[in-house]
This record gives sequence, structure tokens and C-alpha cells, in this order.
Amino acid sequence: MAYNQESGKGKIALVTGGGTGVGRAISAALLGAGYTVVISGRREDVLEDTAKALAAETGGKVKAIAADVSDPQSVSGLFDAIKSEFGRLDLLVNNAGVNVPNIPMEELTFDHWNAIVGANLTGVFLCTQQAMKLMKAQTPRGGRIINNGSISAQTPRPHSAPYTATKHAVTGLTKSTALDGRPFDIACGQIDIGNAGTEMTSKMSSGVLQANGETASEPTIPAHHIGDAVVHMASLPLEANVLTMTIMATKMPLVGRG
Repeated sequence: MAYNQESGKGKIALVTGGGTGVGRAISAALLGAGYTVVISGRREDVLEDTAKALAAETGGKVKAIAADVSDPQSVSGLFDAIKSEFGRLDLLVNNAGVNVPNIPMEELTFDHWNAIVGANLTGVFLCTQQAMKLMKAQTPRGGRIINNGSISAQTPRPHSAPYTATKHAVTGLTKSTALDGRPFDIACGQIDIGNAGTEMTSKMSSGVLQANGETASEPTIPAHHIGDAVVHMASLPLEANVLTMTIMATKMPLVGRG
């Protein structure tokens, strides 16, 4: 298929954490826009099931490659496989991430901290590093990187210090990548998501801890809206970039939180 700069046709996308939740929704939307999509995650069985389901739903081409984004060797292997099979990468969506138990900061273990920093921050760095190497060298040169920042990149929830710290750090990494990618036609932006309806947010309807100490239910939005937003960001020509986008349930407590 011929490469088209301003559509998904002929383009290759990688979605980390693409087997479930928001990552699956983003992958489905990209497939609908004409991308060939590589989905990555740690659980090979989940990835393979998702790849088969997405291919059947969309008629698009999906490739599943298991990888641990916090492991440099695993990430190198992932990008080597993409280069070997497709020869290029046009879009990286750094979506993979984890959270830790909703407990007071002083009760978190060092293992908790390391696990979330590895998945949410180190993983974004390692994948971005490999993507930039490939995007600089390929023809046509350049590409786009979209990071999942979460609304926690802006405002924390109670008992979320490691998660919030990593998501604030992702904002800095997004801006640095956007700056360092300029000379090489690499655009980088961030999408901050609030209450997408997935398994991770299923507890929202039954109630979550608020900043004032109360527990309250919160509205969610269908995850396909996140996929549509990512497709919009990705559809722009490389001379245009959405540096930051916040997409959230309209009535959730972000504005005025606390």
C-alpha cells in the first residue's frame, strides 16, 4: 500500500498497552483510519486474542508483539521486529501504564514505586528513544509520538503520589521530545484522559475518594472517544501538532477538584 502523509493509509502505528482498555480503543480507531497497527503489552495471550478480535471487527491488519516497556532489551527487540517487518514507524502511542494500590504514601513500598516508574515513565522514554532513532533514519523521514498523560498530569487524586509523579514527568518528556524532534520532522503531543469507561475505571460509578475526604461516584465516557481523539491528533500533517489535549467526562470533578 502506498504511503500517504496526511491519512492513515500505508502508515504503521505502535500502541503500547494495546491489548486492553484505552489502548484497545485507540488501536481500533487507528485501524478504522487505515493504519496497520502493532499492539504491544506484557501478556502474549491477551495480545493475540485482541489482535484477532480487532482484525475481525475492523478488517485491518494487526500485529501483536509481546514486550515489557520497562526493560531496555525488550523494547529494543520490539522496535527491531517493527523495523524488520515494516521498515518504518509513523506513529507511536505511548499508552502502557500501571497504577498502585490506593493507600497512603507512607504505606507504599519501594517495589510499588519502582513498578510504576518503570511502566509509566521509563517505558515512555525507552519507546520514544527507539522511535526517534527509527523515525530519523526512515524515508520519508519523521513521524508522530503521542503520550498518554492522564488528567493526573495536571491534578492529583488522593493517595496517588507515584502515579501523579510519573504523569507530571511525562509532560516534561513530551515537551522535550517535541523540541528535540523538530529538526527531524518528529512531532510529539500528549493526551490527558479523564474517566474513560474501561475495566480500570469500573469503580467510578460505585464511588472514589475525593480531595475533601468524601467518596463520590463519577461519570465516565466511552473509550472510543479517546480513540477518535488520537486519530484526530495523528491525522494532522507533521507541520502541525496538538501539544496537549484534555479529553474528559464533561461532568467529572477535574475543574474545581477539591
